[in-house]
Amino acid sequence: MIGYYVHHQGRGHLHRAQALAAALNEEVTGLSSFSRPADWHGGWVELPRDDEQASPYDVSAGGQLHWAPVGEPGLRARSAAISAWLEEARPRLVVVDVSVEVALLVRLHGVPVLSVVLPGRRTDPVHLLGFRASSALVAFSPPAAEELAPDLPADIAARVVSLGAVSRYAPATGARERSGGSRHVVVLMGKGGESMTRLGAESLRSLAPGWRWTVLGGPGGWVDDVSAVLRNADVVVTNAGQSALADIAAHRRPAVVIPAERPFDEQATTAAMLERGDWPAIVLPEFPRAGWPGLLERASRLDGRGWQRWCDGQAAHRFARVVADAARRRSQPRSA
Repeated sequence: MIGYYVHHQGRGHLHRAQALAAALNEEVTGLSSFSRPADWHGGWVELPRDDEQASPYDVSAGGQLHWAPVGEPGLRARSAAISAWLEEARPRLVVVDVSVEVALLVRLHGVPVLSVVLPGRRTDPVHLLGFRASSALVAFSPPAAEELAPDLPADIAARVVSLGAVSRYAPATGARERSGGSRHVVVLMGKGGESMTRLGAESLRSLAPGWRWTVLGGPGGWVDDVSAVLRNADVVVTNAGQSALADIAAHRRPAVVIPAERPFDEQATTAAMLERGDWPAIVLPEFPRAGWPGLLERASRLDGRGWQRWCDGQAAHRFARVVADAARRRSQPRSA
């Protein structure tokens, strides 16, 4: 039995859990504030939310943690639910994607932890404690840890296994589907934060006459399956979230990437990786209000096949091998 803690912010954590469950030859139980997905075949523990207080108090425990608000009943119930499941299920290992507090709680029960390392500058003492307490570390981008999470201490960076992006979709192999008429630009916004733009498709059309615009995601516009639209896109405009980039890369579409503000410079770091590498993406600091005809023309000439190194369709299988190996090592003492 393997456990998988799924953070409820955004959808990338859930997609990775689903990919691992499909690739791993062992039952995976999800632990999350998300409701059980309809297509999840293993166990599922729906956890209480831990952020219901209007005015949370001492959330960082005096700077020692990221989120542990005093007096939050949801946090108490959440921790108790995880502890009860650990005692009952006796998992061989728990993947934590992502929470330092959950990683430490699991490890304090004597259960090995595999932690996901997100992009960004994660050199604060809390992150470093979580990384060092974990039996294994993985990242879901192709670059090495030095690019993914700059300035990590050498002992941690050396342990991060870069798996490449995990997408819900198999990598595209054929030619892009065309429906004729105007060229098509898709604005793909995630579910983890603020909108990239408040403009709707009608307003966006005036920015680039001759282009057809489709807006997916954002408040009230979430679409579970974006594949049909991405297959028919000439260019995709997106933020630098891991899930959005994974799906764009799987569909081999050129992109305009506009990083959103996130803690620890998460998306800014990802955008910097894209700028340094030879990827089919144009990176901008913000959503421009002018210059779209030339921008879209330039982006449409990028070769989307360059995403193959970002998302080759095998990351979930590599993930499963790392998880299986880390679970097998549970009885072997680690050196200090």
